[in-house]
Amino acid sequence: MAYQEVTKTSYGSRLGNSLKGIVTGLVLFVAATVLLWWNEGRAVKTSRMLKTAETECVDVASVASVDAALEGKLIHAVAVAKTDEVLTDPDYGVSVNAIRLVRRSEYYQWVEHSTSETKDKIGGGQETVTTYTYSKEWVSSPVNSDSFKDPDYQGSNYVRTTVPDNELTAQKVDFGAYVLPPAMVGSIPADASVSLPASLGNGIDTFVDGNVIYYGENPSTPAIGDVRVTFKEADGGEASILGKVTGNTFESYKHKNGKSLIALSMGNHSMESMFESEKAANKAILWLLRILGIILVVAALRMMFSILVTILKVLPPLAKVGELGVNLVTAVVGFVWALIIIIIAWVAYRPVLAIALAVAIAALIYFLITKSKKAPAPEVAPAAAAPAAPAAPAAPAAPAAPEAPKTDAE
Repeated sequence: MAYQEVTKTSYGSRLGNSLKGIVTGLVLFVAATVLLWWNEGRAVKTSRMLKTAETECVDVASVASVDAALEGKLIHAVAVAKTDEVLTDPDYGVSVNAIRLVRRSEYYQWVEHSTSETKDKIGGGQETVTTYTYSKEWVSSPVNSDSFKDPDYQGSNYVRTTVPDNELTAQKVDFGAYVLPPAMVGSIPADASVSLPASLGNGIDTFVDGNVIYYGENPSTPAIGDVRVTFKEADGGEASILGKVTGNTFESYKHKNGKSLIALSMGNHSMESMFESEKAANKAILWLLRILGIILVVAALRMMFSILVTILKVLPPLAKVGELGVNLVTAVVGFVWALIIIIIAWVAYRPVLAIALAVAIAALIYFLITKSKKAPAPEVAPAAAAPAAPAAPAAPAAPAAPEAPKTDAE
């Protein structure tokens, strides 16, 4: 059954928190702006570094022997990463011929989850109802149940034993006639299961199943306090690298702008595909940080102007309208501000391209204006002459008056 906790916050406390939010929001706003600016510069510098590195990189067909002619050069090569060393876990005595040996522990524990619902009260106060629920889960470290909110679950966790995580790495990993540096060795994933000896289990409260040592009564039915320890290794195998040759090993290629490159990817990958992967990763980080920066800017503005909403909390219906308005305005202003910073940074870090783009736009505008002025005015067709009105028919002549009859006197 869920456990609920009700907390009330006075109007005065809310105003005080909002005032503190102005300062916090201002700091966050500045930090987010700096992040947006820095991210554009980072992406441009990394892009330029990759472009230069790709033109300078030498695709080496074989690294079976150390070639003095490659000294100081950035190369791409494919070979088998392997080691002759045997790694031994200090606590369990598990030994494997591997590049890395990783031990990870998990504990079956009660885990507390919470959801909150907040309601505004007339007068500006606030009531928050927090619901706590509990579930059994495998976690990476023991959970302190003494701090649980529900008294029924307090002190409910314990563990049969604690086993710290551990990781061993071979000191010498061969790559043809060369030796991989730690930066590359760390890129080799430890995803292969280690076959554990059955002698590590006693069949009572410790069991061995493949690469897992299980502490508990029944591995198929976990109980609170059970622990499982998993072993994995990095066997190595065919790998592709990008690195600057230094003697019989490699180091990071460094561009004059300060950005560097060193990479290892398991499998046979061409030089072109590895550089494309690096470019794609740079673009992904660029957009991820852009989105994060925009979100932080908007969140900062909301914190800075939350005081306006808090003042209106005296009347909750009015506060909802105010909150809607503040959210809308801060979202628009925050997005526009972030966009302006990105554009200015983009121009600042790409001045030549920005100038060329500005000249092209100005030329296009000038061409359109000039063309519109020179365009001949459209001819207006003469109006068709209206047909003459038909002449009115002539009136019939009046009949001549009859001649007076002559008399004999005439």
